[in-house]
Amino acid sequence: MQQPTETDLLPEEPTQARRFGHARTAQSTALLEDYAELIGDLLASGGEARPTDIARRLGVSHATAIKTIARLKREGIATSRPYRGVFLTQEGEALAARVKSRHRLVVDLLRAVGVPAEAAEQDAEGIEHHVSAATLDAFELFLKGLRAK
Repeated sequence: MQQPTETDLLPEEPTQARRFGHARTAQSTALLEDYAELIGDLLASGGEARPTDIARRLGVSHATAIKTIARLKREGIATSRPYRGVFLTQEGEALAARVKSRHRLVVDLLRAVGVPAEAAEQDAEGIEHHVSAATLDAFELFLKGLRAK
């Protein structure tokens, strides 16, 4: 039988707990980030982000979109006006820009290693919420190295 390697062994409890905690935090913020990014895109492309459009584009019910938009408003990320749709606050605009940039970086990295375009877009939707700043920095350095060649 082969000896276990260092990566086969369980990490120390605090280390493992920190890792799982990071994943739970990423999952809880992913939804808000996706909504902010989409609202920003809808506002940029058509000037308005209606709950109906948000629901259709995210593949959720209208009620789910309304509930999440209410959360965005409570968290200071979005505002809404009757008969005018949803708008991002300054904080929401900054969040949407960060998420969009992170998404593009992850897609570019996946494409650079040979992932087909549609798969890269789909996979980036999950990956972008779970990678650390250190990993994103490494992705960016790697891509800069490729572009310099």
